[in-house]
Amino acid sequence: MVTRPIHLNAYEFVAVAALRAKQLVAGCTPRLEGDHSAATMAQMEVAAGRVARLVEIIEPA
Repeated sequence: MVTRPIHLNAYEFVAVAALRAKQLVAGCTPRLEGDHSAATMAQMEVAAGRVARLVEIIEPA
C-alpha cells in the first residue's frame, strides 16, 4: 500500500498516478528502483515526488 502525500488530495493523486501508469505500460523508464506493477510503481513515483502534474497558466489574449 502506497501512502498518499499530505499535499495532494486523493483525486489528484489517483489522476496523476493513472496517467503515469499509462506511460509506464507504454514503455517509459521507471524513476524508482524495484520490480512492481505499473500501477504500484506509478503510485510510488508520485508519492516520492518524482512525478508531478504540470500546472499551465494561460494568459488571456
